Amino acid sequence: MERRELGKTGEKVPVLGMGTWQVGDSQDERSSEIQALRKGIGLGMNMIDTAEMYGYGKAESLVGQTIKGIRDDVFVATKASPENFGYDRLLASCEASIKRLGVKHIDLYQLHWPSNSIPIQETMKAMEELVSRGKVRYIGVSNFSVSQTTQAREALPRSELTSNQVRYSLAHREIEGQLLPFCRKEKITVIAYSPLNVGRLTTSKIPSGLLEKYGMTPAQIMLNWVTYDEDVVAIPKATNLQHIEEDAAALNPRLSADDYRTLSKA
Repeated sequence: MERRELGKTGEKVPVLGMGTWQVGDSQDERSSEIQALRKGIGLGMNMIDTAEMYGYGKAESLVGQTIKGIRDDVFVATKASPENFGYDRLLASCEASIKRLGVKHIDLYQLHWPSNSIPIQETMKAMEELVSRGKVRYIGVSNFSVSQTTQAREALPRSELTSNQVRYSLAHREIEGQLLPFCRKEKITVIAYSPLNVGRLTTSKIPSGLLEKYGMTPAQIMLNWVTYDEDVVAIPKATNLQHIEEDAAALNPRLSADDYRTLSKA
């Protein structure tokens, strides 16, 4: 699996990790979901992204079950909810996530959405405290605009802001206007969620000649396209063994520059 640096950290993460939205919601599907996640880890997709709000902690608990015994092989990312961005509440939220995940620390701790009520300075003070305590290795944000990302960076006197997790796919390209160029310039990794447009593949807009040329499925072409930029990694949802195997094979070969532009225009 191709790997890229996370921000300016020197840490290399897989270009394709795994997302866990709605994972763990159904007791009947937990076994197959764990199996799929472990398959992805084995195929090099060893960055797992989750959040405390997913299933009210059920997704984090399932990730914890998945990585038990192989923690050192997995880059664990999770997200705190805006209602917990106050200093004391963020410290407590992090501890709760750590407990559900069954780990000693979180590799990447992210702010899930901007808060309209809690000053970013207070939140980032708590984030830096978590780093100093060894509870968190790296700090990220999610769904932040350029101005919000700038404010978040400025509120971190001792730490780097490493990433911004945002929606990005062939069907949702708003970040290409300002946010992606900004993150590229500032060496902030863009983590693309819903890179397959929540399963609604834009098949009709993908030239059939490209699928034949690269021997890829529409999903593979979409993942290849969304991670073409060197500053982007993606986290397609991981619940199905067949989909995991399909995703893991999406980057070889890489789209040519001409074919990337053709697909972008299509």
